[in-house]
Amino acid sequence: MAEMFDAIVIGAGQAGGPLSTALAQHGWKTAIIERNLVGGTCVNIGCTPSKTMIASARVAHLARRAGDYGVQVGAISIDLTKVRQRKRDIVESFREGSISSITGTDNLELIYGEARFIDSKTLSINLNEGGTRQLQADKIFINTGGRATIPSISGIESTPYYTEATLMELDTVPEHLIIVGGGYIGLEFGQMYARFGSQVTVIEHGDRLIPHEDVEISEAVTDILREDGIEIILNGNAKAVKQNGSGITLTIATDDGEKNLNGSHLLLAAGRTPNTDALDPAAAGVELGKHGHIKVNDRLETNVAGIYALGDVTGGPAFTHISYDDFRIVRTNVIENGQASTDDRIVSYTLFIDPQLGRAGLSETQALEQGYEVKIAKIPASRIARARETDETRGLWKAVIDAKTDQILGCAILGVEGGEVMGAVQMAMMGKLKYTTIRDSPFSHPTLVESLNNLFTAVED
Repeated sequence: MAEMFDAIVIGAGQAGGPLSTALAQHGWKTAIIERNLVGGTCVNIGCTPSKTMIASARVAHLARRAGDYGVQVGAISIDLTKVRQRKRDIVESFREGSISSITGTDNLELIYGEARFIDSKTLSINLNEGGTRQLQADKIFINTGGRATIPSISGIESTPYYTEATLMELDTVPEHLIIVGGGYIGLEFGQMYARFGSQVTVIEHGDRLIPHEDVEISEAVTDILREDGIEIILNGNAKAVKQNGSGITLTIATDDGEKNLNGSHLLLAAGRTPNTDALDPAAAGVELGKHGHIKVNDRLETNVAGIYALGDVTGGPAFTHISYDDFRIVRTNVIENGQASTDDRIVSYTLFIDPQLGRAGLSETQALEQGYEVKIAKIPASRIARARETDETRGLWKAVIDAKTDQILGCAILGVEGGEVMGAVQMAMMGKLKYTTIRDSPFSHPTLVESLNNLFTAVED
C-alpha cells in the first residue's frame, strides 16, 4: 500500500528545499526526497564551492600584483589542500543549514533515496539505506536538477577525466589543465586554476566564447583571459582522448587540421544533462523536451495535472536564483492561489571570471531579433574613475535601450564587481525607469555605481 501525502517534492535543491518547508508550514503533509546531498548543485558542487575557491585564486592574483600598488611581497605559493578544506567547511555549513531547515519543520519528512514514477500520483523510492517505499500524493513537484554532460569523445570511457565537482577535490595544482567547453564553468575554472599556477588550455567548439553574449562582450572576455595566459582554441572539436603516462592526450579537430594536446588533467565542461532518466517521467505521462528536460508552461506546470517542475530540470536558465524564483512562483500559485508567471521576469546572471561579467535582460542581438528599435550606451572600464583608482580597468560596460520608451532592455557589465553593478541596473529595469533617471542620479562618489552616470551619458542615438 502506498503511503499518502498531500505533496511530494523530488529533489532538495534551491527550489525543492524551500518549497517543501512552505508546503508543510501551510499544513500539508509533505515528503521531500533527496538521492544524494541536500542543497542541490549550488551548495554542493556549484556556486558555493567554486566561488569559495575563486576567492582564494583572486587573493593569489592580487598578491602577485602587489608590486603594481607599491607593496612588496615574497614568493607566492598555493596550498591547495587548505584551499580545499576552506571550501569543504563552507559547503558543509551551508548544507547543514539546509538540512536543519527541512528537519526542523513540522509535517515534513526528509527521505534519502531515488524516486521513480509508477503513475501520475505514485512514486517508488529506492531508499539509500536499503528497501523501497511507495508514496502517493495529488501534488508532485520535480526539482531533480542536472549533471555534467559527458561528451561523445572516442576513448573517454577508459580515460581519467574530471567534472567541476571532482576537480575541486584535487589536493595538488594541475600542471596542465585542458578544458573541453568555453562556457561559464569552463571559463571560471580556467582562470581559477591559471591563478593557482596551472597551464590552462580551453577548447571551444564554436567560433567564440559565451556565444549568447554580443560579439564585442565575447571578444573582450577572450582578450582578458588570453592576457591572463590562458590558451583559447576556437572552432575546436574534441575527437579522441587517451591516457598518456600520468596524463592525457586529447586529439582535436581545428580549422588548421587535427592536433594533439598533452595535459595532466582533463575537465569536461560541455554543458549539463537533466536528471530525468532514472525518474521515468513517461510512466506518469509527463512530456520531455528533445534534450530530456521536463516541459513546463509559464506557471511551471507540466502537461499532467498536479505535477510541476522547477529549476534546471526544466531546461530554463540554469541559475540558482532562477530556481529559487521558480519556488516563489509555485508557492504563490499553489499556496496563495495567485497568478505568478515566468513570462515577465528579468533573467540576470554573473560570470565569475575576474573581472566579473554581470548581465540582465536582453543583449543587443536579442533585442534586434525581437523587433526593438534600440539605442546603445557603451564605455570601456578604463574610463571608470573607481576602476582606475583601484587599478582594475579591464572590461566593457554596455546597455541596450528601447529607442521608443527610453527604458533599459538589458545590460552587460564586464568589469570589477560587474555583477554588483548590474544589480542596480536590473532594479531600474524592474521599476521601468528611463535611462535618463540613472544618468542624472547623484550616486555616491567615488563608487563603481556612480559610473552608470557616465554609461548613460554615452548613449548613441
